[in-house]
Amino acid sequence: MKSLYEPRIFVMITVILVTGCFGRAAHSQRDIPTGTRSRRAIERVRPALIHDLDAMGLTFGSPIFIRIFKKEKELEVWVQGSEGAFVLFRTYPIAAMSGVPGPKERKGDYQAPEGFYFVTPDRLNPVSNYHLSFDIGYPNSLDRSLGRTGSLIMVHGDRVSIGCFAMTDEKIEEIYALADAAFRKGQPFFRLHSFPFRMTDDNMNAYRDSHHYPFWVNLKEGYDLFETRRQPPNVTAANGKYIFDQESE
Repeated sequence: MKSLYEPRIFVMITVILVTGCFGRAAHSQRDIPTGTRSRRAIERVRPALIHDLDAMGLTFGSPIFIRIFKKEKELEVWVQGSEGAFVLFRTYPIAAMSGVPGPKERKGDYQAPEGFYFVTPDRLNPVSNYHLSFDIGYPNSLDRSLGRTGSLIMVHGDRVSIGCFAMTDEKIEEIYALADAAFRKGQPFFRLHSFPFRMTDDNMNAYRDSHHYPFWVNLKEGYDLFETRRQPPNVTAANGKYIFDQESE
């Protein structure tokens, strides 16, 4: 059984120790990429984020979790509350994204990935050509086992995309600031789950004839686990499928 958590190198080597869902990170503040652009952006959006989080009983710097829904072109940021469950903080419109429902299968197919990914501090890019960005971690071990190719799939700014998830600069600054703060408070990685659409029974029935349907049934297992317990499940891969930890964390 393969772990999906296999971080790639971007700027530096970061050693991660994970204990349970969100163990304390072995990375130091020096391990988190930074630059003038990112610092200024974070300073600009931090006060409003702190205010809005506080109004919901949440804390700036708490662990985050991201879900993406391709058909709806929405990106959700969830923040962990004091009781451990994740709370939906904000839903952001995705400004640009290429492709249709269905996983990314090869380099240059203009598809955005679907699956369960991890973002580590080294995947932040504070000097991106697209304002600010982070690499979602595609391909993961399942993607590679299925022969899927491609790389450098980002959530980024600048509103333009071929295979990535493009936000407005204003929105990526908020998302980036929440990720940076969570890392600086000790979150070793955050999970990012990308779905073709909201995995409701109605949507699944509407796409029942797609050749991707068996893959989507597997994705829905992870979707339903989070919907039930408001904790993103631990995910591994085996025999061409995602395997989910059924126990509460």
